[in-house]
Amino acid sequence: MIDQLSQKHWQIAGIKLSRNRGHQNALLAGLLTAGGNAIVSVDADLQDDIDVIEAMVDDYHRGIDIVYGVRKKRETDTFFKRLTAETFYSLIRLVGAESVYNHADYRLMSRRALESLREFQEVNLYIRGMVPLLGFKTSTVHYDRRERFAGQTKYPLKKMIALALDAITSFSVVPLRIITLTGFVVFAGTMGISVWILWVKLFTANAIPGWASTVLPMYFLGGIQIFCIGILGEYMGKIYREVKARPRYIIEQVIDRSRATTPFLASEERNVTIG
Repeated sequence: MIDQLSQKHWQIAGIKLSRNRGHQNALLAGLLTAGGNAIVSVDADLQDDIDVIEAMVDDYHRGIDIVYGVRKKRETDTFFKRLTAETFYSLIRLVGAESVYNHADYRLMSRRALESLREFQEVNLYIRGMVPLLGFKTSTVHYDRRERFAGQTKYPLKKMIALALDAITSFSVVPLRIITLTGFVVFAGTMGISVWILWVKLFTANAIPGWASTVLPMYFLGGIQIFCIGILGEYMGKIYREVKARPRYIIEQVIDRSRATTPFLASEERNVTIG
């Protein structure tokens, strides 16, 4: 259909991937391939209100690099869809990953924001979490999401769970720290139980023969193992962040005293010395 329409209307273009790489990879391919000073991404089911694009462009002309399209409410969703979506956003916020509440992939991004996004080299993509990391000026426009005109959702529960796992594991080490905390608590409890076992063995006549020598090593070694796994998790978290190879900083503006202060544009070839 895209091929046929492009033959009749020069404004229409498309990208065909060699294989289905999933929603996030396809979206990134479109963002990084399309030209223009600003790009708006919108779902193809036309549930998002395209009339607010004008407000997005107005914000862009006021110097905003990223404009998020955020739903006012979720009345068109089923109860299950609303529950799982709100739980997802709350969970993302709980583990410390940045994400805009009730925002999917309806947004405007300036050219320099897109070029900065190009520097991120993640394989496990969660674009909704990557965009807030860019740090440029942002704004929000709210809209009412329409009911689906035709067809069925391509995002069933299985894909929603997969996206949630990518979001949590790509942007937070909180699960690893929970393991460390659990290991510490178990280890501390083990020390307390060990003292109690020794007290029963040495100062009372209630100890069952062979009980202390069996229970004490079991609790002690179990606590040590979980605690050590937690420590390893902390180091894995650090390695995990390193192999992501995210940019350590992004230049938003270059101050050049020999000329007027202008925003840094990725298309400009400039030698910049950081002192």
